[in-house]
Amino acid sequence: MDKQNNSFETAILAGGCFWCTEAIFQRLDGVEEVVSGYTGGTIKNPAYREIVTGRTGHAEAIRITFDATKISFVELLEVFFATHDPTTLNRQGNDVGTQYRSEIFYTSPEQKKEAEEFIALLEKERIFNTSIVTAISEEKPFYLAEEEHQNYYNGHRQQPYCQFIIDPKIQKLNKYFAKRINRVN
Repeated sequence: MDKQNNSFETAILAGGCFWCTEAIFQRLDGVEEVVSGYTGGTIKNPAYREIVTGRTGHAEAIRITFDATKISFVELLEVFFATHDPTTLNRQGNDVGTQYRSEIFYTSPEQKKEAEEFIALLEKERIFNTSIVTAISEEKPFYLAEEEHQNYYNGHRQQPYCQFIIDPKIQKLNKYFAKRINRVN
């Protein structure tokens, strides 16, 4: 990855289990890197065993490095809102707890404005049957998840969780965002 490229930006999104969100965003053209981690909590350097208790306040999240000349932050938001349920508080399917909340951690004032406008548009158009509960917060320290959580789906596709939970999300991505898929993955 060319760190000197001024068109690279960072987005931090929490939309349930980071195994799911990581797998989705890794497949998008213009996304250079996706790492799983924890953000939005109260302790430094949390471990997964602490996160799953829900007591640290951290969300499972992904940090996306993307080339803004190839994919915009708003396009990332389109995929984000299409591939998780932004209307359930602290829950994605069977994953329940504050660590599975829907939240956008903006990294610039522009991202904050775009996220607010995007959610307002979704609400105005009544895209979802109930109100969106996705929080918009300023970027907080991001802690990398343990190595076994990185690139999880790509290394564990035969696991039942991957087959029953992540595969349908990937199929949805392929169906609705085919033109944005990086065919290398």
